[in-house]
Amino acid sequence: MKKEILEWVKTIIISLIIALIITTFMKPTIVKHYSMQPTLDENDFLIINRLLYTRGTPERGDIIVFESNQVDVNGDAKLLIKRIIALPGEEISIRGGQVYIDDELLTEPYLEDDYTHGNVHQLIPEDKLFVMGDHRNNSLDSRNEELGLINFEDVVGKAFVRLYPFSEIGSIE
Repeated sequence: MKKEILEWVKTIIISLIIALIITTFMKPTIVKHYSMQPTLDENDFLIINRLLYTRGTPERGDIIVFESNQVDVNGDAKLLIKRIIALPGEEISIRGGQVYIDDELLTEPYLEDDYTHGNVHQLIPEDKLFVMGDHRNNSLDSRNEELGLINFEDVVGKAFVRLYPFSEIGSIE
């Protein structure tokens, strides 16, 4: 009996350690709006890599989750999900419905509509990111003064796996 109890205690401790490791490095999240269509849909269930940017740097095209200056109903910082478009030290311009980084047209194969609204010309400061949703007509993003540039320290992690819907399970490109 004592041996059986000891086995149960070991199993519970190992399970707790595994759960702690997983929650330290990964965070589940659910997409709440349509701003990332067609790449992500509302109610997609994603896993966010929380550790990635502690060792590396973000890249253009990464889909990130970050704490915004928006507030949810509980008064907490609202988490948003967007795509990184411009990195620190780069100059972004949006003119004529097109996005330019350092005066080179940005190729964005993930967009359904190639037209990007807005008139932006900005140099991205250190520790800031310029983000936009893939559904450019329905996205609160860095083009809007209400949200603005994202502080790198506010990034929760990179979206890297979709678990739901089951027909879309896999890595996020």
